[in-house]
Amino acid sequence: MLPPDVASAIELHLDASVVRTQAVGGGCISHATRVDTDRCSVFVKWSRKEAAATFPAEAAGLRALRDADGGLIVPEPLVARGGSDASCGFLVLEWIETGERAAEYWETLGAGLAALHRRTASQYGFEQDNFIGRLPQNNDWSASWPDFFRSRRLEVQVRRAREGGHWNESWNGPMDRLMNRLDELLPASPPPSMLHGDLWSGNIMVTDRGAPALIDPAAYYGHREADLAMSELFGGFSSTFFQAYREAWPLESGYYERRQVYNLYHLINHLNHFGSGYAGSVARVLEGF
Repeated sequence: MLPPDVASAIELHLDASVVRTQAVGGGCISHATRVDTDRCSVFVKWSRKEAAATFPAEAAGLRALRDADGGLIVPEPLVARGGSDASCGFLVLEWIETGERAAEYWETLGAGLAALHRRTASQYGFEQDNFIGRLPQNNDWSASWPDFFRSRRLEVQVRRAREGGHWNESWNGPMDRLMNRLDELLPASPPPSMLHGDLWSGNIMVTDRGAPALIDPAAYYGHREADLAMSELFGGFSSTFFQAYREAWPLESGYYERRQVYNLYHLINHLNHFGSGYAGSVARVLEGF
């Protein structure tokens, strides 16, 4: 049930009265509710625990994706409030009806992602820190892409894994070698593209018109291949998607080796979230270094 203080805040911000609520899927680390008011319907994520802190950053990421205007649908964030263990945080988004994929769904997604990536900044990072899942993601600006990915991505996750008791000491040598090789493995200054940041199939929904919509970003400006690598990590994307992307913006040589580096960040993040079930995947990537 939607907490009364969240319902009251929604009514205040939307200048509307809540008519009915219905629990729905899509919250993942938080509760998710459809809220019908006398003016409109909205999607609400809410939580009193650590997920509550993620909502303002998620709203900022959604606004950045919308401002990039890549042609893909992104729900508009209407209200966001952080919270704590004691107070409820919430995120209110416009309601998007779901449906079945249209025939051109994958082509639209591939071309739209390439268009999103055309939106660039002068450096790598984002206007604020945000979250990858429930864990903080450091987005301090950097002029060097290898430096950014080393210090803001890999080093942070490795440190968390060590502190959480998830790190295998046999991985130290390969990880050190990888860190030392990042300047040769990764391009020094690729265009800092607007990235979704957590582009797996569960973070793309199908609208009632059959079009793709991006949700749950961990947005920042970085190398566009990081998004593509993530889309391949857990599957669920059609080959037509990748073909459409490459037709819109061809990839440079060496992507398949870099893909392993970029996905290592997400694998260690999953290790930190879910434990030893991801240890084998981390080990297999590190064996290549």
